[in-house]
Amino acid sequence: MPKETNRRTVIKNIIAGTAALTTTPMLSFANSSDEKQNITLKGNINHAVCKWTYGFMSLEELCVLSKKIGIKAIDLVGPKEWDILKKHGIDSSMCNGAEINLVDGFAEPNFHEKLIQNYTEMIPIVAKAGYKNLICFSGNRRGMDDETGLNNAAKGLKKLIALAEKHKVTLVMELLNSKINHKDYFADKTAWGVELCKRVGSENFKLLYDIYHMQVDEGDVIHTIRDSHPYIAHYHTAGVPGRNEIDENQELNYPAIMKAIVATGFKGYVAQEFIPKKEDKIASLYQAVKICDV
Repeated sequence: MPKETNRRTVIKNIIAGTAALTTTPMLSFANSSDEKQNITLKGNINHAVCKWTYGFMSLEELCVLSKKIGIKAIDLVGPKEWDILKKHGIDSSMCNGAEINLVDGFAEPNFHEKLIQNYTEMIPIVAKAGYKNLICFSGNRRGMDDETGLNNAAKGLKKLIALAEKHKVTLVMELLNSKINHKDYFADKTAWGVELCKRVGSENFKLLYDIYHMQVDEGDVIHTIRDSHPYIAHYHTAGVPGRNEIDENQELNYPAIMKAIVATGFKGYVAQEFIPKKEDKIASLYQAVKICDV
């Protein structure tokens, strides 16, 4: 089947509500043998999905699918598309649009002027829209040692914290691996991020703990979550190795990880950020929600 025809067929099925989908929290989900299984969301995990990993769909289409699955929010959507989320009653769980990019971040003072300008403009916009989280990045190391990067990042972030506190917006720095995906990225260890949180000294600066990235760079995921959870505002998922589906073909025990997250009292979002490689990418998202719904 031609690629575009296949896409149209998939989207048509979503909108029409085929494959036994409903608009309630009751899910119908096709596993690898294409058998239908009904599951009921338990309500312990607030499910989200990252927009970019389902980029073969429009945001409108992803909203419709999310509502059918029981996903409450979509990550990494900027102001120009928030009206689409609001139309469908979908939250913006991690806003973006103030960052320069992944490599030019708060660890490098040369970027502070631009970053402070961007975030000073964006924080009130996020608050006015009724959202809470705004992503930020350390950027690359560029030969700096840990202490220098910590001091630089804390200095830049402290210039924004009063504004973030005023508007009840949390700046959330993502932890990314520097081993495979983001060479030279500074915030590649949880301990470094936690120390930065302590130096900034505000509940309005926390971490995005990406489970995939931290498994690649440091492992010990459950122990780290238990120890560091006061400094974590958000979670991302993906399978290791490969950053694909979180099924039985990868090494992480996601139900155990989700139980550990729930045990900390976490009330934020867990967003699926795997890159689906199976033919039925929509079934992969159902499966991910089912696996994580503990």
